[in-house]
Order: sequence, then structure tokens, then C-alpha cells
Amino acid sequence: MNYRKDKSGNDLSLLGFGCMRFQKKLGRINMELCEKQIMNAFNNGVNYFDTAFIYPGSESAIGEVFEKNNIRDKVYIATKLPPQLMVNTDVLEKLFREQLKRLRTDYIDFYLMHMMSDIKVWERLKGIGIEKWIEQKKASGEIRNIGFSFHGNTEKFCEIVDAYPWDMCLIRYNYMDEHSQAGRKGLKYAYEKGVPVMIMEPLRGGKLVNNLPDEAKKIFSSYSVQHTPAQWAFKWLFSQKEVTTVLSGMNSEEMVADNINTASVTKIGEVTESDEEMLRSVVRAINHKMKVGCTGCGYCMPCPQNINISGAFSAYNTHFSGNKFLGFKEYLRATAFQGSATASECINCGKCETHCPQGIEIRNELKGAAAALETPMYKAANNVIKKFSGKK
Repeated sequence: MNYRKDKSGNDLSLLGFGCMRFQKKLGRINMELCEKQIMNAFNNGVNYFDTAFIYPGSESAIGEVFEKNNIRDKVYIATKLPPQLMVNTDVLEKLFREQLKRLRTDYIDFYLMHMMSDIKVWERLKGIGIEKWIEQKKASGEIRNIGFSFHGNTEKFCEIVDAYPWDMCLIRYNYMDEHSQAGRKGLKYAYEKGVPVMIMEPLRGGKLVNNLPDEAKKIFSSYSVQHTPAQWAFKWLFSQKEVTTVLSGMNSEEMVADNINTASVTKIGEVTESDEEMLRSVVRAINHKMKVGCTGCGYCMPCPQNINISGAFSAYNTHFSGNKFLGFKEYLRATAFQGSATASECINCGKCETHCPQGIEIRNELKGAAAALETPMYKAANNVIKKFSGKK
């Protein structure tokens, strides 16, 4: 495993474990698989684990695994505070205590302000006294490093970087989003300011691996250097000196092993300009076949109407790519088979859009999905499934 330094000189694994996408069984995290995957990663050099207060069951799951295997002092835990819930420091303190309890620890290595989008969020937190609270927690050792995760544009990212002496930050960054959100410019800006940068969504929620259009697959297969799509996505990131740690939401043994291998062999500067041009061709092929830029992160959920938003958009993209029958089947799975509402049942409340990191106009896109997918054949199949499943 390759390692890079944090602000204090600690060695952080180049590959980090993103703990939002653990496999589930009967609606709960499958702890047997969770422990196996975490310990496999740990035993192969991964020491950075990222979670958040709002990831259902995640903090408790990794806390249980770390305690059971007695490795808490050998790993770095990053978790996040939801700014939207903070009205005063009493609420902040109560939530922080709950996180320590879930994680079965008495300190957090990296504590992040979650989903910052502009400087106004930080100014509001300052207004309730968060700077003094952070100072106290750092003095007591309960928080070792303070940071933020970001979803916004480059200009706003740079403003937040300059607003406080951050110990680190977390941005969405991959070869398809090179110039969106914080982007490469923001990455370099933070690096030059001495702020370590962690990366989320290296595979864009799996979109850079799963259901790639045929043209993108041909570009990869015909290129002079052969790697899998996932390996190319990670190599593009690992090759950049400004990147400290790349999070992967690993939920299979194969994924853990492959990502560890890629993180162990990739060197800074390894990806060439020719490689970059090949990946730009892949981006053009993907964009040509994509209708909605949803990554499936789930921040828009739960929907008050019980619409499976990301599932609907995935089916919509599949339909738009030309595979209408597969899109039809995906939409049935995302609605009738899961007991979820259809896209046309959106009540236009807009709650989802306030949480979408990608800034997608979800309500409008749901209308488009409904128009494309809710055909007479779909409606007939949906009614039959509901009748036999007893769902209304």
C-alpha cells in the first residue's frame, strides 16, 4: 500500500474505505460481510475509514468491528457533522457524544463539516460558536483534525478553504468531473495552501464501471495500455500528487483486493497525457449516452412520496442510452418490485433538490423519466405486480 502524509505527518493509506455502501441483509448492514471486508482491507494496509452521522448504521458497524478486533489505535476514523441539524452548541455536543458512542471511541481522527456548499454554511456555524467548540475539542484530544466535505463550485470551495485553518477536506473528483464542483483547480488550490485533499466518488457512484456505453468499452479495449475501467479511474487519481487519500465504497472481496492492488502499484505521474486523452474520449462517449448526471449517492432520500429517485434516474439513463427494454426492467425493479412510488407521483415539494450534491433539477428530471418510462406496457405490468404482491 502506498501512503501519503496528513498535516501532522501521519501516513494515510492512499486507498481509503468509504463506509456508506456496505451490503445489507433484511434492511440492515450485513455485519459478517462488513467485518470480513474491513479486516481484509486493514490487513492489506488500508488505515483510513470514512463514515458519517447520516449513513444508516455505518458508524455503529465500524465501531463494532474496530472494537472486536482491537484495532482502533491502528486506524484513522473520519466522520461528519450534519450542519443542517445544528442550532446551538448543546445540540452539537449531544450529537458528537452520540457519534463517539456509536464508534466506541473517545476521539475522532478527522471530523468534517458535512456537505458544505458555500461560505454561508460556515458563517452560520460560526454564529453558534463552533470555532470555540472545535478549539476545546482539539485541546482535549477528542478531535484530532478538523475538515469539511464539499459540494459546490470551484470559487465557493476556495472561499471555504481560506475561511479557516482546515486540517483536510473531502471533495467529489474523478476523470469525468475534472472541471466540475471543486475540480482540478480546487484540488490544486487546497494542496498549495497545505490542506490535504481526500477524494470521494472516484467511480462516480459506479457509473464509470457499470453500464458503460459500448463506445466507451471499445475505447478502453482498443487502447495500447490495458487496465479495467475501475483501475483506470483509480490510477487517474492516484497518479496526482495533490491527492492524499481516495475513498472507495467497497462492498465485495473482489473490489477490496483489486483496489488495494491498484493503490499499491500506481506511482505519482504514472498517467500520461496520452492516457488523459483516452479518458477524455471515454467521457465524451459516456456523456453522449447519459440523460441525468445522478451518481446514486442517496442524499436526496428519503422522498416523502417514497419515490426511488436514483433508481428511476438509472432506468431513465439506460432507456436514453438506447436499451429501452433494460430500462423498462430497471424501472419495474425500482418501483413495483420495491413497493416504491413512480416518478409521476412526485408532488413537486423540492425537498430532494435541497440535498442533491450534483445540483440536479430532480423534479423536472422526474417528469422526463415518467414521460419516457411510464408507458402503457409499464403501467399494465406495474398493476399486475401490485395486485399479486398485495401492494397498493
